[in-house]
Amino acid sequence: MEAKASQNAGRVMDGPTNPMVTPLLTDLYQFTMAYAYWKAGKHNERAVFDLYFRKNPFGGEFTVFAGLEECIKLIANFKLTEEEVSFIRKSLPGSCEEGFLNYLREIDCSDVEVYAISEGTVVFPKVPLLRLEGPVAVVQLLETPVLNFVNFASLVTTNAARHRLVSGRPKMLFEFGLRRAQGPDGAIGASKYCYIGGFDATSNVAAGRLFGIPLRGTHSHAFVSSFMSPDEILERSLCSSDGSNTCEDFVTLVHSWLSKIQWLKSLGGIFGETNQSELAAFISYALAFPNNFLALVDTYDVIRSGVPNFCAVALALSDLGYRAVGIRLDSGDLAYLSSEARKIFHTIEKELGVPGFGKMIITASNDLNEETLDALRKQGHEVDCFGIGTYLVTCYAQAALGCVFKLVEINNQPRIKLSEDVSKVSIPCKKRCYRLYGKEGYSLVDIMTGENEPCPKVGERILCRHPFSESKRAYVVPKRVEELLKCYWPGKSGKVREELPALQDIRDHCIKQLEQMRPDHVRRLNPTPYKVQSNDSNGVGGASLT
Repeated sequence: MEAKASQNAGRVMDGPTNPMVTPLLTDLYQFTMAYAYWKAGKHNERAVFDLYFRKNPFGGEFTVFAGLEECIKLIANFKLTEEEVSFIRKSLPGSCEEGFLNYLREIDCSDVEVYAISEGTVVFPKVPLLRLEGPVAVVQLLETPVLNFVNFASLVTTNAARHRLVSGRPKMLFEFGLRRAQGPDGAIGASKYCYIGGFDATSNVAAGRLFGIPLRGTHSHAFVSSFMSPDEILERSLCSSDGSNTCEDFVTLVHSWLSKIQWLKSLGGIFGETNQSELAAFISYALAFPNNFLALVDTYDVIRSGVPNFCAVALALSDLGYRAVGIRLDSGDLAYLSSEARKIFHTIEKELGVPGFGKMIITASNDLNEETLDALRKQGHEVDCFGIGTYLVTCYAQAALGCVFKLVEINNQPRIKLSEDVSKVSIPCKKRCYRLYGKEGYSLVDIMTGENEPCPKVGERILCRHPFSESKRAYVVPKRVEELLKCYWPGKSGKVREELPALQDIRDHCIKQLEQMRPDHVRRLNPTPYKVQSNDSNGVGGASLT
């Protein structure tokens, strides 16, 4: 995908990743409201909007913010073409005046300011993820696309982070969801945001190219079942890893090793006659990739055929100085099969004197999800890597995050949305947001203050209060204070713009953020709600709904 580029403060900004992202990627009512603003002479009034969500997803008590980069890329390149203006002319009622169309031809985001929490940060309900300031009509046109970018990105990043937390840090996680994702854009986005959330690699080649995400993948059951017997293998020679010699008949070498392991007394004769078509597939794959041999062993019978066939090929490769990678399990009882396979690997290492053979990597797939990973952890297993697809990239457990975009100030006057449902009452005025940390290094509370109120200071006692219950209040003495909202698009304010970090830096930030959360806030079952409050002043009406 080739993206156009814009320039702000002397720096070039690439266009959105997806070329379908244009100023028309919005709801019709944004343009009808823009016309009504223009008709009333209000279109240039200075407005402040907050983008936030009301409830954490997946029954948890945390969310990971993502999608900021795409928001900034849109804003940096926001300009309607003549063709797009002509389409708007046809789409609006015939009473629309030509002057409004001329207005659309001229607008951009040069007078818009964007303040946001850093991408990859752990965030909580009611705290603004983004604050957009600018001419009300222009900012209104940005509402739908920025919600689109942030909603899915934050949801899938959070889903990935939850999978990372339940699997444990030493385990490798691979995103395998391309074929089940909601279209190409959903697949590309899921690969990117799963990587931010803590996954280690993807099977998605396009995402690897676009974002530099490590790629992983081997072969499918179709490859295994496409072979009939080792007699099909015509090119049988394989040069040693150091190039010093060549094995002229690798197939025969594999068969000799298979015979040896079949008669190992310590394995109790569990190996009988293995499937020879499967063996042929493994040999062919090893000849193609001797340095990266990883076999899918469940096409026929994991223990009686797949594992011994893999071991025979791996031992033959070892004779030539290569080290096989391991196996993949895609069906069956993953806890039991992985444990049995590990026992066989250890036995071969001990009985045949092959150093490191017991540490062969075992990868598992097969419609895994957060619950499956948790169950495997409790049962005990020997899986090193998990390939996760459908439940991860589609966010099967929750369809959407539910971010909202609310007007909180216009012409320096606070605005509020009221509702009988307390959770839907917006918090008025332009705000500053802070995260307070305790002496153990964990974050304690997020607080919101009015823009001109003094910021909380390290070592000073701060009164935090609930917005709707006067009796719910507490004093906090922070050991560290972090301001959350930073300027990512300064408009005409003259402020210094935060640079968008590289993807790897966002991922590292996300992992560090999760480590800074108290374990009970991020645990899977019965997590403790995190406190979001205001300080004791008249600037903000409070924010805690916990």
